Amino acid sequence: MSEAGADTVRLDRWLHFARVFKTRTLAADAIVGGGIRLNGQPCSKPAQPVRHGDTVTVSAHGRVRALRVLNCGERRGPATEAATLYEEIGP
Repeated sequence: MSEAGADTVRLDRWLHFARVFKTRTLAADAIVGGGIRLNGQPCSKPAQPVRHGDTVTVSAHGRVRALRVLNCGERRGPATEAATLYEEIGP
């Protein structure tokens, strides 16, 4: 993997790693369905790259969450590990 690619991850993978969605397929479906924004812009491609510092806005499970990406992650680990991938923005 190139050095530039090492600090990015696909949006659907990141949402799965951060435990926002139970499966990567559900994350991809939410992205294609228009329920996800990346840095304030509507996103319709699951392969959209996510980097440290990006803001992901998720409309799912009956609520809207704004998450700042702190880490791209390498795997879907336990909830304590997933919580280190982002910080909640707002109330």
